[in-house]
Amino acid sequence: MTSSLAKELERFHLKQEEIEISLREALKNGGTLSELFFEDVSSTQVLLENGAVDRVMDGVDCGVGLRLVAQNHTYYGYTTKLNGKSLLELAQTVSQAVLNNKNLQTHKKISWQPSKQNNTEILNYAIHTSPREWSIEQKVKILQRADTTVWKELKETTHVTCVWGDLQRKILVINSDGVFAPCEKTYLQVYVQVVGKKDDRVESAHQIKGGFIGVEFFEATPPEAMGKEAARRVGVLLKSKPAPSGTMPVVLSSEAGGTMIHEAVGHGLEADLACNGLSVYQNKLGQSVASPLVTVIDDGTIPKFRGSFSYDDEAWPSQKNILIENGILKSYMVDRLSAFKFDLMATGNGRRESFRHKPIVRMTNTYIAPGTDDPIKILENTKWGIFVKAMGGGQVNTVTGDFVFAVIEAYLIRDGKLGEPIRGATLVGNGPKVLSMIDRVGSDLEFVVGTCGKDGQGAPVTSGQPTLRITELTVGGEVPIQEYWKL
Repeated sequence: MTSSLAKELERFHLKQEEIEISLREALKNGGTLSELFFEDVSSTQVLLENGAVDRVMDGVDCGVGLRLVAQNHTYYGYTTKLNGKSLLELAQTVSQAVLNNKNLQTHKKISWQPSKQNNTEILNYAIHTSPREWSIEQKVKILQRADTTVWKELKETTHVTCVWGDLQRKILVINSDGVFAPCEKTYLQVYVQVVGKKDDRVESAHQIKGGFIGVEFFEATPPEAMGKEAARRVGVLLKSKPAPSGTMPVVLSSEAGGTMIHEAVGHGLEADLACNGLSVYQNKLGQSVASPLVTVIDDGTIPKFRGSFSYDDEAWPSQKNILIENGILKSYMVDRLSAFKFDLMATGNGRRESFRHKPIVRMTNTYIAPGTDDPIKILENTKWGIFVKAMGGGQVNTVTGDFVFAVIEAYLIRDGKLGEPIRGATLVGNGPKVLSMIDRVGSDLEFVVGTCGKDGQGAPVTSGQPTLRITELTVGGEVPIQEYWKL
């Protein structure tokens, strides 16, 4: 085991003795855990505006963060200087922040062992061709294919923005428990935004695709398909009517991608909020918090998914966590600090944006499990209401569970069929109440990729859901519902 750690340290030009000295030094004034987080990142971003290259950014970033957990608090520092002297100075600085000067664990003997692996499929997943192997010219051509398609599909197009992003992230987590975990990931993501104008109306829409994958991704998801879908959505919006306002049945398409479950429910199930009086789900383990049809899962082990990894950023193996099962709250998502503070078991949800940030509780791939209902029948059995095909951003108060979300693409439902497209709708509700009013869960399941923001940090995630029917939900719009339906 020792030689394996030594090998991992070679690329950072460090020795095992230097690591041990730094970890022990950090603990000299007391503490439960000291931890080093090494990161080496290479990334490229290409921005295309109306078919022309506007900006290309290509660079590297490398450094190490040192975390000390003492008295259930985190003390953190980082440096971009990777040598034994800098590590020791960093450890001394962090340790001085601890007030409990008991000289505990300074000479703690460390016996090294690699972190246990829960998911060999993630570790063994092979990227056929890394985007890092492609030239800038090849990446530009992918974006130009999407751009050309948009202008061809939508005559009302006024502006097209296409963005390529790839990133290769190599990390190594080493802690005073003697555990070390190396992890390497390659991300690829393409974003297409379209703006269109008809008369005095201006509308925009976007498509974003990607994951933990290589350029073989484009075999199943060609850039032309992304451009076509973004153009189609803008075309729909340009001929849409103002949304109704009132309380009504809402069918969320599987294409809506779980935005609501991520924001309105997921954040409230993160232990740092749920166990600190900052979540509506506090003290509700074992209680009913949703319809019996609803099961919510956070799973960091799904191959290729943007929120997946072999180990989290605390060297804890990724795992599948059932949060809500048949309506009953089963567990929270837990990082190591929350595990210490609240006597819980860590769940592989400790994540950070970079070595400059301390780890916090974050979601991975969060979704509502599919049910047994035919999604077509769900629509056919809904006499009136709105059908939401794509969701936008929103806000949630985790303490109360109240949320507001924008709707990107939606349609009226008339006698079980899709009616006119509508624009400007918002969904207003309360997470637990909305979950309890889900009376149909489809057998389909779709996901969308994204970047989740929390405490000033971004983390790659995926969210998903099947088609759902909510019996009653407040929709914000411009037109009274009586103008669209005779109720």
